[in-house]
Amino acid sequence: MPLKLTLKPGERFVINGAVVENGDHRASLTIMNRSNVLREKDIMQSTDANSPAKRIYFPVMMMYLNPESVDEYYEEFVVRMSEFMGAISNPEILTECIAVNRDLMAGENYKALVKIRRLMEYEEERLQDVASGVQENRVAG
Repeated sequence: MPLKLTLKPGERFVINGAVVENGDHRASLTIMNRSNVLREKDIMQSTDANSPAKRIYFPVMMMYLNPESVDEYYEEFVVRMSEFMGAISNPEILTECIAVNRDLMAGENYKALVKIRRLMEYEEERLQDVASGVQENRVAG
């Protein structure tokens, strides 16, 4: 199934390990065969993996972008996912974690990345809730 990308001026993406940058105008590309494609906004640097869910995302992203290094990054993923699942009690999020594992076992690394983004959103919501509670306590105190 072809993948159609519509790119903004100057937007970058990675395709099978090569970084490609769009020119000065909007452009559309159609990728006709199976390729590992990730937009710049979805690429995380190791230094940005600074929360539990992001530390799950990073090794899976590396497995997706560099299939030759799956074994190296899978071990890191297992450790980070185990830590995350040990700290979560929300049944929906735990189910999502299991779905991530299933996707990886099936070799569907991109699908796993999409699901991990949901974990990152959940984590961000919880952090905002905690921050709001701290602010409320400071105002009340």
